[in-house]
Amino acid sequence: MFSTLWYSARLRGWITQIALLGGLATFLLWVGSNTVQNLAQRGIRTGLDFLSRPARFPISESIITYDPSNSFLWAYVVGVANTLWLSFVTILLATLLGLAVGLARRSLHPLLSKQAMIFVTIMRNIPLIVQLLFWYGVCTSLFPAPRDALNPLPGVFLSLRGVYAPSFLAGPNALPFMLVVVAALLIVLWQVTRLLRRGSQKRIIIPTGFLMWVGISAGLYKLFQAPVSLEFPELTGLNFRGGSYLSPEFVAIVFGLTLYTSAFIGEIIRGGIEAVSKGQWEGARALGLSERHIMFRIILPQALRVIIPPMTSQYLSTVKNTTLAVAVGYPELGLVVNTVINQTGQALESIMIMLGVYLSISLSVSLFMNWYNAHVALVER
Repeated sequence: MFSTLWYSARLRGWITQIALLGGLATFLLWVGSNTVQNLAQRGIRTGLDFLSRPARFPISESIITYDPSNSFLWAYVVGVANTLWLSFVTILLATLLGLAVGLARRSLHPLLSKQAMIFVTIMRNIPLIVQLLFWYGVCTSLFPAPRDALNPLPGVFLSLRGVYAPSFLAGPNALPFMLVVVAALLIVLWQVTRLLRRGSQKRIIIPTGFLMWVGISAGLYKLFQAPVSLEFPELTGLNFRGGSYLSPEFVAIVFGLTLYTSAFIGEIIRGGIEAVSKGQWEGARALGLSERHIMFRIILPQALRVIIPPMTSQYLSTVKNTTLAVAVGYPELGLVVNTVINQTGQALESIMIMLGVYLSISLSVSLFMNWYNAHVALVER
């Protein structure tokens, strides 16, 4: 019996895996206990009790409320929120710009395709940190003072102190108004879909439905007594007051990281489109479809199966590249961690928290993209 078990490849594999896992766990326990012992001998405090103490340092900007009297734990939450917001905005803008770059690279217009090729070559061959420093210098040096701010759009001002734009002010009836407007939108979409399934003309039904929803929303706006209003920035003294504000640091990191990432995404999209066989193009043209319908209805859905795996890696790289925001002073998680280390001296715990946060974000992005990849992948019978 024992000889039979010994010659079982499956049993030997399980024993090897258990032995490797046990060895790794033992090694990690030894490293942890040795680190704690050495820190204690040097009088360095360990543990996570510092998270409940007041942070007592400012964070220049955040998308959630923060005060220096808040705890170190809340400071970490603010850093994570800034990192997630920066990652989301950058990935969204880089994907849209990358799609345009990828399509431009395949354009039959020689000037457009050459310009796209030059853009990709320049962006991919200059280090990201250099690009971020360049755009930060542009935002803080080339733009004028607030009194002479550029005004490219009504209510939008560009100055060396940042970008000022109109913002929405919510009144006491804002939430009920938004809920009713969303409900009206869903009802209109349901009716439009129902009519389209009955064979109604799309060119008539869709604009009519949109105009109906706009009219209903306007009536509800008056009924709820203007629950939402626009606040425009105004020059008061040496700076603007009111409206929304984007700091030069945020503008620089978003602009630089978007341009850099879009160059890689553009090449990924171009490669995915070229991976679709030419017979698909020829068959669609034979049916009399326009080039726009061929691209977005036939080619791109098939190209997604090639695009998504490398796109996942690019999204993960973008999340990790947000750590370079520390070079221009944007308070993402890395900058908050550095400040906490300087305040508390507990570097090991802070670094472990940052590693855990970035690991969680990366795994979440990877799981979502893998789910979407399985959703669009070809199912073999």
